[in-house]
Amino acid sequence: MSRLIGLDILRGFAITLMVIFHFCYDLNYFGFIKIDITRDPFWLNFRILIVSLFLFAVGVSLALAYKDGIDWKKFKKRLFTLAVASLLVTVATYFIFPNAWVYFGILHSILIISILSLPFINRGKLALIVAISTLIAYNFFNINMHPLFDILKQPLHLPNHTVDLAPIIPWISLSLLGVAVVGFGIEKSLFNLKVFKFDSKLHNLLKILGKNSLLIYLIHQPILFAIFYLVNFVT
Repeated sequence: MSRLIGLDILRGFAITLMVIFHFCYDLNYFGFIKIDITRDPFWLNFRILIVSLFLFAVGVSLALAYKDGIDWKKFKKRLFTLAVASLLVTVATYFIFPNAWVYFGILHSILIISILSLPFINRGKLALIVAISTLIAYNFFNINMHPLFDILKQPLHLPNHTVDLAPIIPWISLSLLGVAVVGFGIEKSLFNLKVFKFDSKLHNLLKILGKNSLLIYLIHQPILFAIFYLVNFVT
């Protein structure tokens, strides 16, 4: 499988937006600025964009990696990496935000969605139909996972509020759209658009960020949080 540089750039753009989002979140958390990041439409839509880009990239990556057959050894390694990363996020947020720790954030969602997306690989039409149906069910019929989380809160001692929640519904729809793109064979046309083809320092930087997006995701927030904590402590 030849690597799609445009896909790396897309991931790099997504992780850059996430760093910006968390930078502003931390500024607000420590009182350096005052924004309503959990209810303001701008910040809500900003987060939706970030998660959408990540999940779309997940679907494209899965479909490209396994369109000629699933390498189970490679796939299990991927799942193990995501599981460990998800656990690290949960443990870290449990100590930092004891009343709002992450029990099903974006990495947890990517882990489960990666499994659920497998049957749709090389089935572009089915992936597209299920993706659209999921979005319709979520937006027009209010079908979501919140009732399940409500049931699990007491037995699992889940917090009433979490700093990051990315339920499978509706986010699996974005992964399936990525799977559909590859299923219809249009991924090269999409990721070879001019926006991905400029030979510039910015694009080269985004490619590097995209190739290391999981590592950056794991380390950027602890680093930012530690910096703001120290600044807040000494001022």
